[in-house]
Amino acid sequence: MLRIKLEDNEVSFLMDFVRKGHKSARELTRARILLLSNQQKGITEIVETLGVSRNTTLNIRKRYIEEGLPNALSDKPRSGQPMKYTEKHVAEVIALACSSSPDGSKRWSLSLLTEELRKKEGFETIGKESVRLILKKAKLSLG
Repeated sequence: MLRIKLEDNEVSFLMDFVRKGHKSARELTRARILLLSNQQKGITEIVETLGVSRNTTLNIRKRYIEEGLPNALSDKPRSGQPMKYTEKHVAEVIALACSSSPDGSKRWSLSLLTEELRKKEGFETIGKESVRLILKKAKLSLG
């Protein structure tokens, strides 16, 4: 079993961390796991006290020992689909949406924007949902 012995400055940091400011529930739980571990509480006792899984408790303790306090408290970066469109692409979508609508249309629709963008280089595969999300993120409404 991994024994946790926090330094005095780490204990005071964690006490302040739990008491002050806005933190995610995960970060607070991790801090409490470390504080209880420092008090030589057993895994079962920590699991019952905090309502977390045994694996969570073991993983946080192991991460503290191997990687230190900051890494034990924060989430590791998660993989995910890389950004498909650069800031330049996003700017082009927004600029087109803000321009005057094509002849015969009162205003841009997602379909019209998508159709027009697909004619440009780099946007051959863009879909309506991607256009909608870009505009939503920019807080632009077509209606």
